[in-house]
Amino acid sequence: MQLAQLVVIAKFVIILIVVAGFNPFTAFGFQSPGVLNWLISNKIYACMMIFFLCNALEGQLISTGAFEISFNGVPVWSKIETGRIPSPAELFQIIESNLRFSHVTHS
Repeated sequence: MQLAQLVVIAKFVIILIVVAGFNPFTAFGFQSPGVLNWLISNKIYACMMIFFLCNALEGQLISTGAFEISFNGVPVWSKIETGRIPSPAELFQIIESNLRFSHVTHS
C-alpha cells in the first residue's frame, strides 16, 4: 500500500517536471538522460503515457483479489477464505437463508 502511494507521488512529480520542462539532472550538474529529453519534447503523449502506466501499476499494487459480500452488516461470503467467487445460485441461496434467518430472529 505504501509502495502504491509512492507511485502516485512519483507520477505527479514526473508529470510536473514534464509539463514545466524542468530538467533536474542539469540543475544538479548531471548529464540529462535521453528519455527525459524525449518526455519533455513530447509533453502531451508523455503525460498521458505516464498517467496510464502509473495507474495500471497502482492498480496492481493495491489489488488483493478480495471479494467480500455482507448482508445486513454480517459477512456472508469471502473470496479470500473460499478462493472463489460464488455462483449466482449460491449467492441467491445465501441471500434467501439470511432473509429467513433475519425474519425468524425479528419475529
